[in-house]
Amino acid sequence: GQAGAHGIKTDGTLWGWGDNNKGKLAQNNLTQRSSPVQVPGTTWNVLSLAGTNSEGGHCIKTDGTLWAWGDNDSGQLGLNNKTEYSSPVQVPGTTWKATITDGHKFMAFKTDGTLWTCGYNGSGQLGHGDTSNESSPKQVPGTTWGDSFGSNDATAIAVKTDGTLWAWGYNGNGELGQNNRTNYSSPRQVPGTTWSKVNQGTQNGICALKTDGTLWAWGNNNTGSLGLNNLTKYSSPVQIPGTTWDNIDGSFYNMVATKTDGTLWVWGYGGRGALDNNNIIDRSSPTQIPGTWEKTVDGGGYITTALKN
Repeated sequence: GQAGAHGIKTDGTLWGWGDNNKGKLAQNNLTQRSSPVQVPGTTWNVLSLAGTNSEGGHCIKTDGTLWAWGDNDSGQLGLNNKTEYSSPVQVPGTTWKATITDGHKFMAFKTDGTLWTCGYNGSGQLGHGDTSNESSPKQVPGTTWGDSFGSNDATAIAVKTDGTLWAWGYNGNGELGQNNRTNYSSPRQVPGTTWSKVNQGTQNGICALKTDGTLWAWGNNNTGSLGLNNLTKYSSPVQIPGTTWDNIDGSFYNMVATKTDGTLWVWGYGGRGALDNNNIIDRSSPTQIPGTWEKTVDGGGYITTALKN
């Protein structure tokens, strides 16, 4: 969320702090907190928080139950209503595995390989073949969805277990990878069959990894966030130089990635020192950050974080 944060400890407890607009800290109130406060429960496991245009989150417990709280103006909490909640409320089902909450919709995967979405659907971003909003999780066609997916307000993209990559929703910047700028309300396959991981920056830039270690990008590129040494928008995947990439993440206007040799690379928007190059210059090509790094990286908001070895 905008100025609120959450974290899960190793003991399974969930904590929140910062701004509490619309109850997004899940404390049963709207009080701002300057120190971490615990959300009830001790078996929290997988957390996803809303993007910049919404306030709330979803979290999966170790028993496979899914819980939601915060803003719900488009039914994005999946609770069959548009009621705002300041405490976690269970979403029906007990086999949830992974989830992403972004803007006014959410996507969630079950252990049986099914994908479910709900919330705002003005561009077909729920993948149901229409533009109708949904306040309860509705299944996207298919039963072989994998664990890697990306989402923003108007677009969604996900990898299947067979290595195919699928995208749907808004396509005004070519972010669906279809060599056009047509919106689609049902999943459309992006060319290629060896995709392994995908990340979608908030501003509609896409980066995706293949199993051979190559990295590809397409979509919006107004700050050089595609890493292709230009500011050109692309509606089909274009390869970023290099063949040993192993992890990626993105934020509003920039991307961050690691290679198998432990090097860390950033590109895109450099304002506020977001790229950690001791300056505020945008970079349209991957630029190395000194040091050896773990492959755990995070591009969130206007900051980039990574773990060192």
